[in-house]
Amino acid sequence: MKKKLKVLMIDDHPMIIEGYKNTLLGENQKEYQIKIDIASNCDDAYEKIVKASESTPYDMLFVDIKLPPSSDGTITSGEDLAKHAKELLPKAKIIILTMHREDHRIHNILKNINPAGFLIKSDLTSSELLLAFNNIVKGKAYYSATVNDHFRKMMTNKFSLDEKNLKILYHLSRGVKTKNLPNYVSLSLSAIEKRKNQIKEMFSIAKADDQKLLEEARRRGFI
Repeated sequence: MKKKLKVLMIDDHPMIIEGYKNTLLGENQKEYQIKIDIASNCDDAYEKIVKASESTPYDMLFVDIKLPPSSDGTITSGEDLAKHAKELLPKAKIIILTMHREDHRIHNILKNINPAGFLIKSDLTSSELLLAFNNIVKGKAYYSATVNDHFRKMMTNKFSLDEKNLKILYHLSRGVKTKNLPNYVSLSLSAIEKRKNQIKEMFSIAKADDQKLLEEARRRGFI
């Protein structure tokens, strides 16, 4: 007897959704009976998640990070949506799909959502999507190559940086001047300077300039 699976795919690009559907339905019809619902924005997705929580829950959700925000502005991304899904559908397997490959974004998604699957779209092929799906259905986590590379880099460090420190390094690496960082990180300029100095001390480059700080952060895999 085929195993029944209820799936919600959330992405604002119809062609991508169609590709996911064709891949899963084409290869898994013998083993699974898959019912796929589709949402293209946060409002539609949240409504479907709430309804499912009150009736037949989803077994799996494919969630793109970059989505049109909800009409009331309370859900601004797929990351926010995934957090709601974890609360409303605690048994559902969440698979994150995104074009974002920056280390600080990967780190925050892993920390805040801890998804069963995490796939960087530029890594993705139809065969890898199937491999991820089958692993996750069987209770095994699956991460694509870029995410696994992030894990390897983090494991080589003897310490970790919190979210604000990672944001400071990220925006510095994008060319933002220290004096303008308070516009990007919710800290005062003095607090940012203090954190930069602490990071330099952790890196054993206490007297280094920002360029050297960024070089060392890249070497260690933080940006």
